[in-house]
Amino acid sequence: MAHEVEAVVARSKGAPVSVETILVPDPGPGEAVVDVQACGVCHTDLHYRQGGINDEFPFLLGHEAAGTVAAVGAGVTNVAVGDFVILNWRAVCGQCRACLKGQLHYCFNTHNAAQKMTLADGTELSPALGIGAFAEKTLVHSGQCTKVDPAAPATAAGLLGCGVMAGVGAAVNTGAVQRGESVAVFGCGGVGDAAIAGAKLAGASTIIAVDVDDRKLEWARQFGATHTVNSRGTDAVAAIRGHTGGFGVDVAIDAVGRPEVFEQAFYARDLAGRVILVGVPTPDMQLTLPMIELFGRGGALKSSWYGDCLPSRDFPMLVDLYLQGRFPLEDFVSETIGLHDVEAAFEKMHKGEVLRSVVVL
Repeated sequence: MAHEVEAVVARSKGAPVSVETILVPDPGPGEAVVDVQACGVCHTDLHYRQGGINDEFPFLLGHEAAGTVAAVGAGVTNVAVGDFVILNWRAVCGQCRACLKGQLHYCFNTHNAAQKMTLADGTELSPALGIGAFAEKTLVHSGQCTKVDPAAPATAAGLLGCGVMAGVGAAVNTGAVQRGESVAVFGCGGVGDAAIAGAKLAGASTIIAVDVDDRKLEWARQFGATHTVNSRGTDAVAAIRGHTGGFGVDVAIDAVGRPEVFEQAFYARDLAGRVILVGVPTPDMQLTLPMIELFGRGGALKSSWYGDCLPSRDFPMLVDLYLQGRFPLEDFVSETIGLHDVEAAFEKMHKGEVLRSVVVL
């Protein structure tokens, strides 16, 4: 029997979201219903509302979430009713060409629930990133549930479902920051600050935060930045070289996703340095670089998909580090809000007033 719950829906491109009654079916084979406890307001949700992902409206928004498994379908063995889980949008299939090469973090065929959640009139919903967690309950594939220590508050743990994991993973997994290396992070919102925290966790000795907002640069210091650069009035590349003996950094992370920022990151790295793109560009953006510079500088230019994470490995580890006081997960929570406050949270996020607003259900 379907469950009637309240949820945040984006009905059409650019229109304000609304809180509506939706129907969540009982789980089928391989599926789970989760009682959502908290869900972060991520920029990807705003992209969905604006039509920047696709046009499969109406969308059920929300994906950065944690909660308790309420029911499981036939054949589910990885989680059980009552488990505290973080939802992920990379449910590893184990059978695609990436998985068969042992590169599970690149899984090209991740699982989503087979059934559809709907509006009260039967209209099928498109859940954001296959999750749809601005809702009291949501239906997902069981592989999208990662069991973690229930001692972690859902408001903090849920952020690992997207933004924090993307940033930490960009530094630790994709960028492979090593002890004693230097790192520059361009863009100090939630993802950028998570990359800074990840670089600190990995043992980077110099961490340079770059942004155009002094308030964000102060946040970056709290997460581990050793130097800050306001690039609104300062040449960021020159400043970074000044902090690294004239050489540039070992790892430069673009958490903005704009061509001009990526170009700064490219030139701010040392010879054989790594440039990591974790900020999401729009489809129309183009990048032009001299090929001789690509050849002459060596190193690597890499994009980071979901922080190249493996949820079953990385989520429990980071929750454990948080509970040990070694990773500041709860510091990413700027405010807690209700379902009816999501539209206002989008505006605060757009203005850079918060790291994360978190919906509590």
